[in-house]
Amino acid sequence: MKTLCAMTLLVSMLGSTIASADTFDGYECTDDCSGHQAGYDWAEGNYIDDEDSCDTTSQSFNEGCKSFVQGGSGIVSSDDDDDDDDDEDE
Repeated sequence: MKTLCAMTLLVSMLGSTIASADTFDGYECTDDCSGHQAGYDWAEGNYIDDEDSCDTTSQSFNEGCKSFVQGGSGIVSSDDDDDDDDDEDE
C-alpha cells in the first residue's frame, strides 16, 4: 500500500512539473512568467543595455531583464510544441 501511495504521489508531481513547462526566451518559468515579463518590461522601459543592471533578489526578474539586454523577443513559449520533432525523417 505504501508503494502504491508513493508512486501515485510521484506521478502527480511529474504531471504538475510538465504542466508548468513554459519558457520566457529560453528561461524556464516557475509559474506564469510574470516575473520574467516584469524584468523584460523594466529593462525595456529604462533602456538597460548591461546585464550587470539586472541584479535584484528576484531570479525571474533578472532573467527577464537579461533577456531584453540579450535581444530576446519577450515571448512566453510552451514546451507543448515539441511534438514536431518526430518529423525529422521527412
